[in-house]
Amino acid sequence: MADNMIAQFNYVLSTANSLLTMNSIENDEEITTTFEYEDGIEPCRKTNVKQMAATLLPPLYSLVFIFGFVGNLLVVLTLINCKKLKSMTDIYLLNLAISDLLFLLTIPFWAYHAEHEWVLGNVMCQLFTGLYHIGYFGGIFFIILLTIDRYLAIVHAVFALKARKVSFGVGTSVITWMLAVIVSLPGTLYTKAQKEDNGISCGPYFPSGFKAIHTIMRSVLGLVLPLLVMIICYSGILKTLLRCRNEKKKHKAVRLIFAIMIMYFLFWAPYNIVLLLDTFQEPSGLSNCQSTSHLDQAMQVTETLGMTHCCINPIIYAFIGEKFRSYLSRFFRKHIAKHLCKQCPAFYRETADRVSSMYTPSTGEQEVSAGL
Repeated sequence: MADNMIAQFNYVLSTANSLLTMNSIENDEEITTTFEYEDGIEPCRKTNVKQMAATLLPPLYSLVFIFGFVGNLLVVLTLINCKKLKSMTDIYLLNLAISDLLFLLTIPFWAYHAEHEWVLGNVMCQLFTGLYHIGYFGGIFFIILLTIDRYLAIVHAVFALKARKVSFGVGTSVITWMLAVIVSLPGTLYTKAQKEDNGISCGPYFPSGFKAIHTIMRSVLGLVLPLLVMIICYSGILKTLLRCRNEKKKHKAVRLIFAIMIMYFLFWAPYNIVLLLDTFQEPSGLSNCQSTSHLDQAMQVTETLGMTHCCINPIIYAFIGEKFRSYLSRFFRKHIAKHLCKQCPAFYRETADRVSSMYTPSTGEQEVSAGL
């Protein structure tokens, strides 16, 4: 009898423990479900965005790097070896090409990052992000300086003879690089390598509210400021051209820098607009999962388009800058064809007439008439 009572008591205890355990599990599942899927909404995974980046970005970035690096390196070598940096415009064009090269040096690492995780650590993540931003802002600032330089050379020609010296170009270039470093600091310091669902990622992690400030600063420096400089300078240039007798020569002086400025807007404006929409998602009504996924894809496409701009400036020089084509041909004959084909002197022979036709003691006047 006593044994039966003990057995029944143990059965009741085990049943109670089973019920308590099941209840605890249900509560735990309930808590987990509430935490992960608040209000019945599943987390936004964005797998399509990651797959698109891994598939498309590496080959596109590779092409941009190859063509951009070769083109800008040729610009640097041509300016140093042939033009000898005799004018302020040469100084600015050289620094613009260096800005593009700094920017391009980071692209192979972003190409690898798009397909794989970031493997170089936090310090290298910030270093390459810093080079990316310095190259980007440096390119903007030197395009602005080139526009102002054209404005002074045409609208205020008398003042330009005194102000547009090589020493002044070097001094303003140093200040411009310092400014590019300063405005690049926020985007660099708030970038870090951090573990995420798909591995370690290198990207910006701004404090609350600071992302909006950084985006506005980037938009002002990358869109508003160049646009204002372009409107002011080219309106003055056009007025002067209308009063100029020799319009053809003056047009050649303007069209190169004008083309550089326009190409910058065409290639970088879409990215800056998408960046604004991404930063201010709630006011734009784009805070749902589908809209944010589309914004991320648009960011990838427009940023790749902006990166392609690094390949464009050398093409502009080749097609619009008449003197640059001559200097590039001279550089090719002297330094490349001569070594590739030592038995073909016709490829690199430079006659005295050709050398004398490309030399002018008045660098500033020739520069204004030819454009580059």
